[in-house]
Amino acid sequence: MSDSVDPSDATDRTDDAFDDEYPVQVFPEAEEMDLRPGTDDCYKCSSCDVSCPVAEVDDTFPGPKFQGPEQWRLTRKEDVEVDASIKQCSNCMRCDSACPSGVPLSQMHNTARAKYVEEQGLSLTYLRDRILANYGTLARLGSRVPRLTNLVMGLGITKLVNERVLGITSEREFPAFATETFREWWDERGGDDASKARAQEARRLRRLGQGERRSRERTRAERGDEDRKRVAYFHGDYANYNTPEVAKALVRVYEHFGYEVAVPDQRCSGTPMFANGMMDDARRAARFNVETFRELIEEGYDVVCSCTSCSMALRKEYPELFDFEGTDAVAAHTYDAVEYLRIHEDLPSALADSAVSLGEFAYHAPCHARNQGLANQSREVFADLDGVDVTDVGDSCSGISGTYGWKGENYDVSMAIGEEMFEHMEAVESSVGMTECPTCAMQMEHGTGYEIRHPLEVLEAAVVE
Repeated sequence: MSDSVDPSDATDRTDDAFDDEYPVQVFPEAEEMDLRPGTDDCYKCSSCDVSCPVAEVDDTFPGPKFQGPEQWRLTRKEDVEVDASIKQCSNCMRCDSACPSGVPLSQMHNTARAKYVEEQGLSLTYLRDRILANYGTLARLGSRVPRLTNLVMGLGITKLVNERVLGITSEREFPAFATETFREWWDERGGDDASKARAQEARRLRRLGQGERRSRERTRAERGDEDRKRVAYFHGDYANYNTPEVAKALVRVYEHFGYEVAVPDQRCSGTPMFANGMMDDARRAARFNVETFRELIEEGYDVVCSCTSCSMALRKEYPELFDFEGTDAVAAHTYDAVEYLRIHEDLPSALADSAVSLGEFAYHAPCHARNQGLANQSREVFADLDGVDVTDVGDSCSGISGTYGWKGENYDVSMAIGEEMFEHMEAVESSVGMTECPTCAMQMEHGTGYEIRHPLEVLEAAVVE
């Protein structure tokens, strides 16, 4: 019998599917059941430890196997606390992909980290982690006076205070706030209604381009498919406050292909909250997002994300950690933005007649893209685009892992992990990088000084007139 089964509750549940059918409580005293298949599937092959970028450069880190299955067993004893090394996990989630048994190690780590934070109580470290985990809260304030905020956050004294008091490294440049957020641009542009009108016009022009005869031959089913070209955009905090050019590119590209874009109210995906052990914050954000996007899915929308960590949260972490009504529906209807276009549009044909003079890109596939099977996506999409050459810089982790590389105690480890990526980038003739992840982009720029672009920006340059 699995360690996760309460013998007193197993009378009529002796079938082999029990562990898969019923949720497993990772920590016995937790109020909610945690949907875990248990630890018995782990047979200690150590594939997760070999794949861990932190363990590769930091000998003090015991690795994912200990942080997941082994710690799960230990903490079932009332007198055993979660080991402090759980804070060294970067939440890159590579261990999940490496595990041949499908043990959801990263969610065990997230749950253990939340328990550790609860056990430690209030401290300056807790305050620091809470601030980093809830970046959107401060971003809302900072974006109201972006120029002043950028000036203050760039001052040496500010960096020194952040490092000495909160433990936020002074080695990094704080990301600049845009003078106009994406949502401000979206509202000024006309919002959902304006996007619907632009998409309908794009569909009309496409029909004209196909010719009147082809237009007459189109079946009612085909016309119905066009009418259902609707997506709800989960932009996240960073694309809204810091890189609205990425969000704008998504909107323009999708409207070019005839999609009506909706941009509903939303909260952070929760990824930085999971990584910092702020599970209550993550639960609130996830509940809001599920309720919001579930309603749109019921109206025929799919959800697209421009950040692979956001799509990872909605697709994988939400259904593994929470059981709100609609969680599974949101997970099933969420896609990376480029992935969705590859599924539903003929991108090779759309790019065949395009030519841009953007040159070579040093491309890094984020860990959270790899975990969704999207590692080679950008290379494949742009392989035949004249004027663009995408060179993969290897399968190493960038090392920043969201907020992980912003903590003073993790900075050196973060840079050691990223060293291989930096070397491969510098071997590429160009000095321009490409990635889907905003924090990977920070690390790439920090380690090489390269300008970093998002694949959506390249798509926009290629297909949008």
